[in-house]
Amino acid sequence: MFIVLLRFSGNKGKASQFMEGHKEWIKRGLDDGVFLLVGSLQPNMGGGIVAHNTSLSDLQSRVKGDPFVVENVVSAEILEITPSRADERLQFLLD
Repeated sequence: MFIVLLRFSGNKGKASQFMEGHKEWIKRGLDDGVFLLVGSLQPNMGGGIVAHNTSLSDLQSRVKGDPFVVENVVSAEILEITPSRADERLQFLLD
């Protein structure tokens, strides 16, 4: 399981130019069953993603394809978590 942090960088002002491509990239991640949760980092710091059903190398490749990453609108950090306990509603993450 992974947490992806997409923090705004020096080219934050170009976000609107690449927003549609970024939204399509997010949709692909959700449709592929890799992204579980996508949202904004507050206050206005970028975005965050909870990902699973993928390897670190595959996720790194996927993240490198995000137009925001390609155009240096955000810098990406991937944190890997090995879950050991979960609320029963999230039990599927341990299976």
